[in-house]
Amino acid sequence: MAAAAARLPTVAWRAARAALAAGAPVLVQVPRRGYVPAVACARCRTPARCPGCGGPLQLPSAGAAASSRWCGRPAAGYRCAECGGGALRASVVGAARTAEELGRAFPDVPVRSSGGDTVLPRVPARPALVVATPGAEPLVDGGYGAVLLLDTWALLTRADLRAGEEALRRWSAAAALARPANQGGTVVVVADGALPTVQALVRGDPAGYAERELAERRALRFPPAVRVATLTGPPEAVAELLAAARLPAATETLGPVPVGDDQHRVLLRCPRAAGRALAAALHAAAGVRSARKARSTVRVRIDPLDLY
Repeated sequence: MAAAAARLPTVAWRAARAALAAGAPVLVQVPRRGYVPAVACARCRTPARCPGCGGPLQLPSAGAAASSRWCGRPAAGYRCAECGGGALRASVVGAARTAEELGRAFPDVPVRSSGGDTVLPRVPARPALVVATPGAEPLVDGGYGAVLLLDTWALLTRADLRAGEEALRRWSAAAALARPANQGGTVVVVADGALPTVQALVRGDPAGYAERELAERRALRFPPAVRVATLTGPPEAVAELLAAARLPAATETLGPVPVGDDQHRVLLRCPRAAGRALAAALHAAAGVRSARKARSTVRVRIDPLDLY
């Protein structure tokens, strides 16, 4: 009960209880599936990683040992690389753990889960807590009495240029499943109310949010205001591809910067009008390297969402 209370503010608890008392189901949207998909050192909060593959550690179920999300290897005897601590804490709570917490907090209310391999198309219009991941929210006749949007930071802090607009899209889709306000429907978003994305949801103003985003990207020279390409690979391979490319005159080169073991990344930026020429130049340069049977590869991405 304490774990669930920590994630549900008083207004969300009241909305859920009022909806259940009125005979309506409650939708609880959480951004991640699984039980505890990410853990960290309980002492210094450093994200916990597998000593074998370097992938993030997770707790696949209640009472299970931590294991890697990449290789699946159990991390028995885990020790933090930063402080040497051996205890772990949840840094991201998944849908399965959320359903478990709510089941203990509302012992007389059925809890249904929708997401991953088990997506419910519809649920009955009677009291229940429906925990769903974005895009897997079931329909219900008459709408939900309350819609609770939890762990919103997990969507907003993704290293993605479209993190904010994607969060707004997912929240709006869930909010649209609530009953109309004049029929008692309530939507609660657990987030900082001053955030532009949250304000856009509260005001129902996606167009205004899009205008603000575009203005910021023009100021920062990010897509779609400009065209961007990233080249990622061994330093000598990236340099070789750049030397072979006849880039448009207006192209700006940023980097290279190291992004991993023997991997560097260069970012190329040009006006939208020169975007086709930039793509053609990189395609031709990659063809030259291929004809020379270059041993190392360079990954070329045009207007990637993730620039990191």
